Amino acid sequence: MTRTYDIVVLGGGPGGYAAAIRAAELGKSVAIVEKAGLGGTCLHKGCIPSKALLRSAEVYQTVKRGEEFGIVAGGGAEPFIDFARVQARKAAVVEELHRGLQLLMKKHKIDVYYGKGRLMGASIFSPQTGTIAVETADGEPETLVNERLIIATGSRPRVIPGLEPDGRFVLTSDEALELPALPQSIAIVGGGVIGVEWASMMIDFGVDVTLLEAADRLLPTEEEDVSREMAAALTKRGVRIVTGAKVLPETLRKREAGERTEVRIEAERGGERIAVEAETLLVAVGRAPNIEGIGLENADVALERGAIRVNGWMQTSEKHIYAIGDVVGGLQMAHAATRQGVVAAEHICGAAQRPYDAAAVPRAVFSHPEVASIGLTEAQAKEAGRDVAAAKLPLRAAGKSVVYGEPGGFVKIVADRTTNDVLGVHMIGAKVTELIGEASLAQLVEATPGELGQAIRPHPTLSEAVMEAAQAVDGRIAGR
Repeated sequence: MTRTYDIVVLGGGPGGYAAAIRAAELGKSVAIVEKAGLGGTCLHKGCIPSKALLRSAEVYQTVKRGEEFGIVAGGGAEPFIDFARVQARKAAVVEELHRGLQLLMKKHKIDVYYGKGRLMGASIFSPQTGTIAVETADGEPETLVNERLIIATGSRPRVIPGLEPDGRFVLTSDEALELPALPQSIAIVGGGVIGVEWASMMIDFGVDVTLLEAADRLLPTEEEDVSREMAAALTKRGVRIVTGAKVLPETLRKREAGERTEVRIEAERGGERIAVEAETLLVAVGRAPNIEGIGLENADVALERGAIRVNGWMQTSEKHIYAIGDVVGGLQMAHAATRQGVVAAEHICGAAQRPYDAAAVPRAVFSHPEVASIGLTEAQAKEAGRDVAAAKLPLRAAGKSVVYGEPGGFVKIVADRTTNDVLGVHMIGAKVTELIGEASLAQLVEATPGELGQAIRPHPTLSEAVMEAAQAVDGRIAGR
């Protein structure tokens, strides 16, 4: 059957459904094509399920530390992990949010087609490229003609040749989320956001963790001070960290050990070989855009470094075709995709306010401790020739962090001494992912360090650390 819409969105993840909702609000007829479930990777295989597991790990550690807060369990029983119930809670969280998305689609009168969508070239259905042929789940083919197409097909875990996931010995984050039981030990390849989150989660669950990173530090795209603090925090909790380690896939060995599995692999560092043994190997080396099998060859859509190339309004080289989210590369985060989706929808509808700006997107790592940042690091600012002024305030200086029982970490603000611009804000510590919104708003309204430092925060709160770090930067600028 052939149907016609103003806009068709190929992919129902955070960017896709955000674009669809905004376009519907602006009066457009909209359809989404989704091959699995609304919410995409974020809801079903990424952000939400992983954070649900991280929360369970956090609660477990909090209960174990109860006596520090004067809470003593009766009978002296030690807390234990019922991992089946942990997984059940994760599934319940996902399902609740999934139902909410389905209701949103109905509320905004957005048609959802479940199946695999593919771009078509110019044909009898439409003189322009971008019509979507859908292989629906029930076997009924659909042809969706549109004036504008938004590609939001997301990404998948990147795989290292020779370390392909098998669901038992070698996992990606997809398979790890479905573990029926916790392993006794795990080796994680990759010390970026995903690897650090999984290392933090697993060590909190009581799993023995080895973390291998090819770069010379964890979280290599973050502020160096943050990387050092994270490495120290994970090491203190028992994670074995090996940086500068090039994993050698050809050395992978797998074997059964009763009901358990055993994995052995070697990594090269500085000319020496390091052997790592664990029950399971988790490969966490980023994500690859889903550009295959969606019919891009039928349209003049240009690629760049394995992703779809777009301009600030999220238009591809075919101006009536837009692309958003992980499929365009760059910052592969749900909130970045959401912003891109809104930008694309508003541009299509003639309601565009401002183009997408990657520099305005906050970054977050939901480990323990948490990491949150936005803008340039101190090193990047100096490389850009800026007249840098920076200040770092330990979170211990904020009384709430001591009360909370998590006094480690800091807030660091990087500014331009000459222009008085806030160039970057970098945080590590308890609940800092809830604080980075302040910095995001400050950048949006182009607040100076002085203005950021003048806003009154309630006491005692962790937000006071942002205020005091900004005041420290402003003091340097004022005293030049």
